[in-house]
Amino acid sequence: MAKKKDSEKHEDGQRGGKYNKDDADANELENFVDDITDEDLLGDVLQKRPKVSDGVDTVIIVDGVPQVNPERFDKLKVVITKIFAQFGKILNDYYPKSENGHTKGYIFIEYEKHESALEAVTQANNYKLDKQHTFLINLFSDYKKYNDIPEKWEAPTLQPFPERPNLQYFLSEPDAFDQYYVYNVNSHIEVWLNSNPQPTKLVEREKWTESLIMWSPLGTYLATLHKQGVVLWGGPNFTNVLKLSHRNVQFVDFSPCEQYLVAYAPLDNGEQKLTIFDIRTGAEKRSFISDAPMAGNVLRWSKDDKYFARIGHNTLSVYETPSFGLLDKKSITVNGIRDFSWSPRDNVLAYWVAEDKDVPARVVLLEIPSRKEIRANNLFNVADCKIHWQKAGDYLCVKVDRYAKIKREKGDVKYSGMYFNFEIFHMREKNIPVDSVEIKEPIHAFAWEPIGSKFAIIHGEPSNNSVSFYNVKSGQAPVLLKKLDKHFCSHLFWSPAGQYIVIAEIRDSGALEFVDTADFTTMCSTEHYKATDIEWDPTGRFVATGVSSWKTKGDTGYWIWSFQGRILNRFNTNTYCHMQWRPRPPTLLSAKQQKDTKKSLKKYTSQFETKDKMRMTKASKEVIDKRRKLIKEFEEYRSKRLEDWNKQKAERMAIRSHIDTDELDSDDKNVQVEKVEFLVKEEVTVID
Repeated sequence: MAKKKDSEKHEDGQRGGKYNKDDADANELENFVDDITDEDLLGDVLQKRPKVSDGVDTVIIVDGVPQVNPERFDKLKVVITKIFAQFGKILNDYYPKSENGHTKGYIFIEYEKHESALEAVTQANNYKLDKQHTFLINLFSDYKKYNDIPEKWEAPTLQPFPERPNLQYFLSEPDAFDQYYVYNVNSHIEVWLNSNPQPTKLVEREKWTESLIMWSPLGTYLATLHKQGVVLWGGPNFTNVLKLSHRNVQFVDFSPCEQYLVAYAPLDNGEQKLTIFDIRTGAEKRSFISDAPMAGNVLRWSKDDKYFARIGHNTLSVYETPSFGLLDKKSITVNGIRDFSWSPRDNVLAYWVAEDKDVPARVVLLEIPSRKEIRANNLFNVADCKIHWQKAGDYLCVKVDRYAKIKREKGDVKYSGMYFNFEIFHMREKNIPVDSVEIKEPIHAFAWEPIGSKFAIIHGEPSNNSVSFYNVKSGQAPVLLKKLDKHFCSHLFWSPAGQYIVIAEIRDSGALEFVDTADFTTMCSTEHYKATDIEWDPTGRFVATGVSSWKTKGDTGYWIWSFQGRILNRFNTNTYCHMQWRPRPPTLLSAKQQKDTKKSLKKYTSQFETKDKMRMTKASKEVIDKRRKLIKEFEEYRSKRLEDWNKQKAERMAIRSHIDTDELDSDDKNVQVEKVEFLVKEEVTVID
């Protein structure tokens, strides 16, 4: 059969340039509904479509550029490009020139992305090129805004001052009871007061957050995350205090003094955006764009919020507030930097650098803002390091994973003969001496005592772990205080007040051991089966253990214990996910005042015990009153039902041939009495 020509095929499908609506196929096409979205069909193409912010929003105007002749133009362009290329990819640049070829002192730079232009404006504005030239930078899109400023100034309308609730009200709780939130499935949030003898529910809200919820480090705010941004809650009724717009935010972090909040969110192109907000005003202070994983992008703050730092490629960038510019307008070049951490007391950075061929690894202490290296320690045969600061900042411990042999195959590195060192830096002594503790066995956990100079480690084979306690004193090497052998454990949890510690196994059995490190006595050995989380309250009086439905199924819920390991309350629920105690700010009492208070604690013990007894008596009275009320309600209900039953007696007799069946002996003719005897007990008495 001969094939049709293309022209014939066209005539069969189309007559006179129009579909024939009388055809069945044409009717089907007319009634067809396309349910495939453009995103599903052309997702990769639509990602590249122009955005509203593209165009003029990617162009910046840089004023204050040196005016140079044609001979010096190329050198100027190299310098300018080097400065502004660090904020993003430059597509075009334009240097206006006069008739004699001299530059006019301002330039136009076009970036590939709007975010790059914003970062250039934020970071490079007021950049001092030399003594005579300082850059003044604006977005090209701001030109219209500045050009349309009215000649006559009009005073802005005064806005009413929104009075904030008392954000520190929880610190004035008369009995010093702490608060905690409980996160349940479907974002059902409850806030509780850990009152005695039973916790009291303060707030309960459905879908309070869309992903994450967390307390601020001083307990002032409760932060919730939503698709549009972050909301901060506070006050007795947890009212909305501040809204921060940051679309698709996935994680937030507060500065230690709660002056700033950092929000992290992924962008459509796979990069990460980090934005810093001023919590007091809600203003956006600085943003960063990075293609590195979010875990490597976390900004780390100094203890006083004056500085924050981040790691780049072979660089350590330290920024200062409130300008949010680079310290001394340049980053610190550190080839091979892997990790860093701020001292919790001083503006000192500790970072470590990996080995590079014959160059050993290094741990460096850097003083900020002087950038002075106050101590450096070379380390050999290093596979990895972990930095652990003591809470008071008096000591720094660097856990060093060392190897005996190294083997490199196709880019992969394999270590063998592993052993471990703890390098202890004495921060308060002259020249910062360093002591070393060597452990041949694998290390599973390390933890400093929050108040004190002891640290604990879990080491050994998983089936036969040991827990060792060391003490560090000024001018002395660390001393082994106690070694607890044959402990099935995985984690260490120190009390915030020091001295007491919970040694736990939270991977399988949920074994718990409450230890007093004053004399290393075990106060209690117990378990919370399948426990996944353990957290001390901020005062060190209570411990909460939980089994999260995020990690396991069955027997989920949380329990509250005393610091001695006595179970106080159990809350078992299938919806439990997570709980967190509300933090407290540092005490305003001096060290001497705290010491005197502890000495005179016995004077107040009797008062506290009397108050606890009264509270328990009150609770018992409430239980008795509740039971009496229930009995009374039952008796009233029963009397009413008996009255109805007596009224219906005539109807029952009419139905039952006028035979009264309400009593057993009312119909003795149809009742047969049978006597049944059976042996209840048999006793045998033997008489000698």
